[in-house]
Formats: sequence, structure tokens, C-alpha cells
Amino acid sequence: MDQVKFTAKHIVLAKFKEGVEEGEIERLIRDYADLRNHIEQIRSFEWGTDVSIENLHQGFTHVFETTFQTLEDRSVYVDHPAHVQFRTAFLHIAEKIVVIDYVPRPEQ
Repeated sequence: MDQVKFTAKHIVLAKFKEGVEEGEIERLIRDYADLRNHIEQIRSFEWGTDVSIENLHQGFTHVFETTFQTLEDRSVYVDHPAHVQFRTAFLHIAEKIVVIDYVPRPEQ
């Protein structure tokens, strides 16, 4: 029997403070992506901006997705000094964030 690949996803939705320069957001995104070079538990990182036509974003403009092999790896990431330092900078320019961690389940 094939072993099922287990993953854990860490999703962050961000609404940035009014007046935050685009350059600050771009720098934040580069720093977020750079965490892969400091935290070996990160399997992948993707991000994007809202392109929905439903206009239900409630001011959240950016989505960040970090993938880990296990929930334990996600926990190492959350407590890692590089992430803690990054999180402080992120919270400085974010008006609101939503964080959801989940384990993808196959279609039933």
C-alpha cells in the first residue's frame, strides 16, 4: 500500500494599514520568502493578491501560504527565532491578519 503524503498548510490573510508604502509590502514579501533559507521545515511558500470578482475580501489584499510536512514542523516554524523576528515586522505594518492552519483532506 502507498503511504499517503501528509502536509500541513499555514495560511495568512493580510490587510495592511492605510498609508503603508508598496515598497514596504514588497520588502515584507521578500523577507517572508527568505524564511525558507532559515527554517528548514518549510517545504514551500507561495503568495498572491486578491483577484476575486465577488468583492468579499473585506480589505484583505494578500494571501500567504506556507507548507510543511507535519504539524510538528509547523510548530517549529512558529517558534523559530527568524519567524518571531519576521512576525514582529509583519504586525507593524498589518492592520489585520487572519491565520489558519489546516491539513488538506482528500475529496470524499
